[in-house]
Amino acid sequence: MAGNKAVKYMGPGKVEVAELEYPKLELQDGPGVNPANVGRKTPHGVILRTVSTNICGSDQHMVRGRTTAPEGLVLGHEITGEIVEKGSDVEFLEVGDIVSVPFNIACGRCRNCKEGKTGICLNVNPDRPGSAYGYVDMGGWTGGQAEYVLVPYADWNCLRFPDRDQALAKIRDLTMLSDIFPTGYHGCVTAGVGTGSTVYIAGAGPVGLAAAASAQLLGAAVVIVGDLVPDRLAQARSFGCETVDVSQGDPKEQIAQILGEPEVDCGVDAVGFEARGHGEGAGQEAPATVLNSLMDITRAGGALGIPGLYVTGDPGAVDEAAQVGSLSIRLGLGWAKSHAFTTGQCPVMRYNRQLMMAILHDRVQIAKAVNAEVIPLEDAPRGYAEFDQGAAKKYILDPNGLIPAA
Repeated sequence: MAGNKAVKYMGPGKVEVAELEYPKLELQDGPGVNPANVGRKTPHGVILRTVSTNICGSDQHMVRGRTTAPEGLVLGHEITGEIVEKGSDVEFLEVGDIVSVPFNIACGRCRNCKEGKTGICLNVNPDRPGSAYGYVDMGGWTGGQAEYVLVPYADWNCLRFPDRDQALAKIRDLTMLSDIFPTGYHGCVTAGVGTGSTVYIAGAGPVGLAAAASAQLLGAAVVIVGDLVPDRLAQARSFGCETVDVSQGDPKEQIAQILGEPEVDCGVDAVGFEARGHGEGAGQEAPATVLNSLMDITRAGGALGIPGLYVTGDPGAVDEAAQVGSLSIRLGLGWAKSHAFTTGQCPVMRYNRQLMMAILHDRVQIAKAVNAEVIPLEDAPRGYAEFDQGAAKKYILDPNGLIPAA
């Protein structure tokens, strides 16, 4: 039997690479696993040898101690891998296939899945609708920052790449299909981005940069990205975005300088609950800042896509209300401007095949947009530390040495 190593959360600010039991076609007990899921049989699942697995900002929230994640939780919900074993109920996938795995786990059988709402599957998490690999309160499915990982309901969840050699050659781009590319794209679609749109994207982390690339793919006329970190703003400019440094004050004046008017057609929140203030308050956490700012700068009748993460439990929040996800949102302003809001997990399967085709046919270079860097699994602690310090990079872990040299 092969061994297995994985990245584990070991308390605020701490991750380590440690031995992990090789996965079985059955959900095992462990940190964060809902007792009702222990022993769950998965003849519909596959075991993947991980080709690539990425560090995500959502992982970083847990590592900072900003969630109720238990110590020992295996991290990682952005997974691309090669099938090395399949269950008896898997019909349409074969050992040797390379597949992308949506971060949201879905059964394909419940009402929500049948309606395309795979981010809120009703059958995979006993606690609440929706599930993900290696994430707090998401049912306890083991994370994919590991050498091997179990993927349930594989015929439904896995996106098979049509050609192995082509997939490996483009793996730096294709690895983004598990989360940030569809998530950024979803933020833009739900914000109404289309041909000729003007778009403001709050946040120049990987999801924000993926949203910016998505807005360009959707035909936006002007894409403006706001952030506090100079290197991240420079990365946004590297592929044709305009930028706003929110440490200099309210984005409205800077947007007016770019567009000749202080409002945009579409707004995307790619920051989430750890947002910081603008201008003089730029160094201080103010979790409602981004949402209120987006309502202010989005035109009447416009829409806000909100792929940035918001949580129901944040022990490190600035006040008691924010600790349970209650924020001081100017809903009256949004109502007065007839804004539409879309929140929640991106239903990855709604977009991943189309975005795969855009990658395979060179319509987009998402790895370049997010400044992807491949590092070995053993370097995961360094990747987390540098990402936490604001590095303008997207870290891809290579657990099995399968990613070709650039």
